[in-house]
Amino acid sequence: MRIDILTLFPAICEGPLGESMLKRARDKGLLDIRIHNLRNWATDKHSTTDDTPYGGGQGMVMKCEPIFAAVEDIRAGALPGPADPPVAPARVIYLSPSGRRLSHAIAAGYAGEGGQLILLCGHYEGIDQRVIDHLVDDEISIGDYVLTNGAIAAAVFVDAVARLIPGVLGHEDSAAQDSFAQGLLEGPQYTRPVEFRGWRVPDILLSGNHGHIAQWRAAQAVEKTRKVRPDLLD
Repeated sequence: MRIDILTLFPAICEGPLGESMLKRARDKGLLDIRIHNLRNWATDKHSTTDDTPYGGGQGMVMKCEPIFAAVEDIRAGALPGPADPPVAPARVIYLSPSGRRLSHAIAAGYAGEGGQLILLCGHYEGIDQRVIDHLVDDEISIGDYVLTNGAIAAAVFVDAVARLIPGVLGHEDSAAQDSFAQGLLEGPQYTRPVEFRGWRVPDILLSGNHGHIAQWRAAQAVEKTRKVRPDLLD
């Protein structure tokens, strides 16, 4: 899977996407992440990518021209670097507080599709609506709050999608047992020592009876979901 990220702050993405499992996935060729500075497509000497909003108001709005030029160059493979062609069709995803909320199902859907994604990171007061109307295929929000820019959200989105690509995690069943994968939160987990400061691991987990352990874990998942996220049970 190939993911191109368009942002004004490449360093925000480069750190988390170059560590741990994502780094190993990139090294193994399971994930091709390319991070681009949107200012490279600005045409004036100041590398301007934003302007004041029509109609007045606070803040700045990201301009159409650099965004369209960047996406068109990426789709055409007209960039310096690796010579391999782009993967078609490349879908454009705008990371925005007004997008549909990211979920396990959405992440799994994109992981299953594969292909190429172009992530557009907003900033300031957002981007010119004409980009959304004529270029963006999907708007994604990582939660009901506002960040200083979309690069942080892009890193979250990539991590959520990438870990569901076959071969990225160390064990193929790991993602299937995560919270939300089956519609519930994951239940409690324990490891050594058996007893710590008087708190003991539940005896059922030491019994060796895998059938009973599975039933206990399922019941614990339901109970935790009921306490913390009852909306999931609805």
